[in-house]
Amino acid sequence: MWIGIDDTDSPEGMCTTYLGAVLARRLAEAGMQIRSLRLIRLNPNVIWKTRGNAAVAIEAEGDPDLAFAIGSDLINELADLACDRTNPGLVVCGGTRPPASFAEQAITGFCTIDEAIAACEGVSARYAGWKNRRGLIGATAAIAADLRDSTSEILVYREGASCGTKRSVDPITLRLAEEVTFPHTWDTVDRMNRTIVCVPHTPDPVLFGIRGENPVWVSLARHLILSETPELEAIFETNQGTDAHLIWGFIGSLEEGRSYLVSGTVSSLPMTGIGGHVSLLIRDGEYSLTCMAYEPTKGFRDVIRALAPGDRVVVCGSYKDSSLNLEKILVLTADPISFRDAPICPSCGKKMTSAGADKGYKCRLCSMRMRDPVIRRRDRTIAPGWYEVPPSARRHLARPLCRGAPAILNDVVRDISDPINVNQQK
Repeated sequence: MWIGIDDTDSPEGMCTTYLGAVLARRLAEAGMQIRSLRLIRLNPNVIWKTRGNAAVAIEAEGDPDLAFAIGSDLINELADLACDRTNPGLVVCGGTRPPASFAEQAITGFCTIDEAIAACEGVSARYAGWKNRRGLIGATAAIAADLRDSTSEILVYREGASCGTKRSVDPITLRLAEEVTFPHTWDTVDRMNRTIVCVPHTPDPVLFGIRGENPVWVSLARHLILSETPELEAIFETNQGTDAHLIWGFIGSLEEGRSYLVSGTVSSLPMTGIGGHVSLLIRDGEYSLTCMAYEPTKGFRDVIRALAPGDRVVVCGSYKDSSLNLEKILVLTADPISFRDAPICPSCGKKMTSAGADKGYKCRLCSMRMRDPVIRRRDRTIAPGWYEVPPSARRHLARPLCRGAPAILNDVVRDISDPINVNQQK
């Protein structure tokens, strides 16, 4: 059977993954066999999410009615039901899971509560919702998700009495874990910006989390880390770091609140605005798109500033407020820039100066004249390849370049005569 839960946390505390880990422990204590835990991130752009928009699913063997009763009791016990934005959902499937297409819709777009209920009833699943029942969407999607690409995360949780106090995690061992296990784990620290990434600052039960390719690597990294004594820890299979939220889109037909890969040509020089945010305009035919690299992306903004009109790119990010918030970019071409310059005098070897409008050039030393300028080429500070935001600015679902380029772009990369290199910003 599969048990799905969602929307049990709030900005003030609790964590759906923690409730899922506790539920797995209670199911095991009731004699059920736990086969796996899943952490499924849904569309990161929905306005009603609390924090990371994560839902949890548990694969287990046992009595579905008993599992449903235990899950209901636990939600009543631990979910932050006092928060207006917390609307839990619980789904238990004893056999066939809801269609994977429902999960794909929840990850890349939007689903309604009625659609979630229809998906549950279509497979005779047990389900319950609290308050407005919005958590049924994530609970159903977590069960339905088809993880064609998956990663792992080990989450370590604090003792209840410690929640809300300052976390104690040794930063030296966090950096050691990153050095020993990267690129098989990632986003533990942001080395370039000297920031700890894996330790949250919110008042929830999570002490820290390590993301990586599989349970072996995240476990190795975890056991290198010294911290306060935890209450509980669990390893989740997840769609984090897979770009599962990205779909192909075309400039002029993008929908608000979805995340896209979009190809185009840079049409004007990048502009740095108030607050250090950098905007980039790209074009495809008659349509144009504003792309944004915000201040928290730090050095990634220098990549965007180095682009020039005529460069061909593929941009990746979320479409919000009529602009694309950049997560990474593939620079397909960055040709040297050609410009007209004054010629060198063949007699004196000195650079000539303009002799006036439409009068060519004149040497100040020997008065020799030349009619035409010379065409020079300026090499670029940017080369074709992939560039990404730093770990401290990366979204949960965004695939880090240490995992390679998105498979969805293989056809694009094959069209390039020269190999595309990964330019890491770590």
